[in-house]
Amino acid sequence: MSGRRIAAVGALVIGLAALVLALIVAVQEFPQGLLVLGLVCIAGVVSWYGVLRRGAVRAVGLSVGAISFAEAILLLLNERVVEVALIVGGLVVAGSLALSALSGRAHLSPVPAPEHPVLIFNPKSGGGKAERFSLATEARARGIEPIELTPGADLERIVRDAVAGGADALAMAGGDGSQAIVAAIAAELDLPYACVPAGTRNHFALDLGVDRDDVVGALDAFVGGGERRVDLGDVNGRVFVNNVSLGVYAEAVQRSGYRGAKLRTLLDTVPDTLGPSGSGLDLRWTGPDGQEYSSGAVILVSNNRYRLGRAVGSGTRPAIDDGLLGVTIAGAPTGRGGRGRAPQRPVREWSAPTFEVRADEPVPAGIDGEAVRLTPPLRFSIRSLVLRVRIAPQHPGASPSALLPEGFRDGVRALARVVAGHDPASVTRGEPATALSTEHQTKER
Repeated sequence: MSGRRIAAVGALVIGLAALVLALIVAVQEFPQGLLVLGLVCIAGVVSWYGVLRRGAVRAVGLSVGAISFAEAILLLLNERVVEVALIVGGLVVAGSLALSALSGRAHLSPVPAPEHPVLIFNPKSGGGKAERFSLATEARARGIEPIELTPGADLERIVRDAVAGGADALAMAGGDGSQAIVAAIAAELDLPYACVPAGTRNHFALDLGVDRDDVVGALDAFVGGGERRVDLGDVNGRVFVNNVSLGVYAEAVQRSGYRGAKLRTLLDTVPDTLGPSGSGLDLRWTGPDGQEYSSGAVILVSNNRYRLGRAVGSGTRPAIDDGLLGVTIAGAPTGRGGRGRAPQRPVREWSAPTFEVRADEPVPAGIDGEAVRLTPPLRFSIRSLVLRVRIAPQHPGASPSALLPEGFRDGVRALARVVAGHDPASVTRGEPATALSTEHQTKER
């Protein structure tokens, strides 16, 4: 039996045992479980009440919320420390085994190495990763011309001058805002592009399947790497590789103190915007039901859909070649016109090729983490399969959630298929096609 099948069997057996034990404890502790649930609800309500206010009221709200949550934890652990430890440990082990059983790598189409690849690197990005890993030296050793991005320099002009000088492939070592600029030019000119994870968070690299811990190895994309095509997002003619955020977060990043104290600035922005005396949000949009809505605490429009609220793969995009925007609205919106509509959920998600946000004044936005103001209306669209991405051969080449099932039932079915000897696989769209498989088997997504 292969190691993958053993991992799948272990995940199913250990996970089932942990769930059975949890059910037994829940039955034996009834009705204490209802009290735990009530305390958790109280903690959530009073904490949010505190977040929407300032000063002593905020401190009291957050304190009561923390105490309520702590009480729930203590009740849960009361005389059940061993059982709770076994349940949590079993679920963690089962999850790890499931990830091992369902993990895979991308089989990228082989392509010839470029003759004159160029790397633009920001020496300050990511706390100085480019200098720490000697990226310029490593690039030259691979036949890649390094170009340093100096303070105040025009990145777009640097890239276009490099292309005019003969560059036939472009790589960027920097944050996702810089990645978007270089990727847009590469897509426009149909040149190969490589993402070098030398920024702080490197979200685009993660969803492309670039190993964020192997900064130097990402340069091998232009040596023996494979190629796939992915989408880019567009808002009012400006490209984004990850997402555009509107609402509370976008308001916060506009403030001068955000970089030095992100959490505090964000907390201060909430009551200013959503609190009883807040200014509110002048944002209007049409939902998938065709009705017009306004407000929402946060509007997130992404280059393909994020997997949110899942235990596995949350915060990543299963694909960046679906040809659709991901739209997420957090915070109950206000409906306009018409009666009898069902109440809106606090978080709504859907996919669409286009999306539009209307407002009466310029809209604060965070584009790939960069603070800007956009002139309404904000017209979002997807540029399908326009970017030729090169990935180093030793890197996964696919998002962490690319092969992982969406929900619990799908996960159990996938593990059962592995136990039966069938490896999970999928194929992403695009030319050239990228097969995401475990043992060279494919299944259309």
